[in-house]
Amino acid sequence: MSVIVDRETRLCVSGITGREGRFHTLNNRAYGTNVVSGVTPGKGGQDVEGIPVFNTFRAAREQTQANTAMIFVPPPFAADSILEAADAGIATIIAITEGIPAHDELRVYTHLRRAPAVRLIGPNCPGVLSPGKVNVGIIPAAFFREGNVGVVSRSGTLTYQVGHELAQRGFGNSSIVGIGGDPVPGSSFVDIIDLFEADPETELIVMSGEIGGDAEEVAAVHIAAHISKPVVAYIAGFTAPPGKTMGHAGAIVSGSKGTAAAKAEALEAAGVRVAKTPTQVAEIAVELLGG
Repeated sequence: MSVIVDRETRLCVSGITGREGRFHTLNNRAYGTNVVSGVTPGKGGQDVEGIPVFNTFRAAREQTQANTAMIFVPPPFAADSILEAADAGIATIIAITEGIPAHDELRVYTHLRRAPAVRLIGPNCPGVLSPGKVNVGIIPAAFFREGNVGVVSRSGTLTYQVGHELAQRGFGNSSIVGIGGDPVPGSSFVDIIDLFEADPETELIVMSGEIGGDAEEVAAVHIAAHISKPVVAYIAGFTAPPGKTMGHAGAIVSGSKGTAAAKAEALEAAGVRVAKTPTQVAEIAVELLGG
């Protein structure tokens, strides 16, 4: 099995006619993803290498039965695109766009919490890959194969690095989920870890966090109370100098809160194995699962 996206995914891409949107849409289709439509206001009736383009998500869903949206539109318009997809009845929305204003993210988060049937991944994320099945986003899928390790990460680059280290040791992935590093993500570590807990194919959960915020500490409490599968964590930023500004908007440290050490302590207290490097993640996976 896989989580969030699978062979039943019917993808509609907002921003499909832009350079980045077009490039990654065609890459996703080449991987095997069923890309059924795209949305660009004012360009309805056109197509991108055979993929029909519509002016609105509602028209795209009604005519192509899209059930998943990928957002590639510029930051000022991304929030409205996400909300339009939700209003059209699309249940899974994966927002790749980086740089969406925090107040727009909060508006989207608040609205979607009133619509529990809608799941938002991102924004500012690399997407979701279920190896051998479907890729929605910008994850370099060729490096990964099907397997029993579920990965959830705040960082796109670390998603790839941790996945690569696991692959080097012979492990495949059930799914790889990038939740993004912005202050107001649509889905949290807890949301995705619960999906992996319920997925019979996933035997080990790997979470890749970073300094700033309290998402990892919240996940630690939840793991201790509700998760039966082994969890391995890697936290980026152990060597970050005090006061150092990191690349992600969510990587904000306040006093002793949000530091890598504080996160590692909370996770270890919950029974999570915390790796010091991405390579060590794979070494711990070997200990836990063999390989």
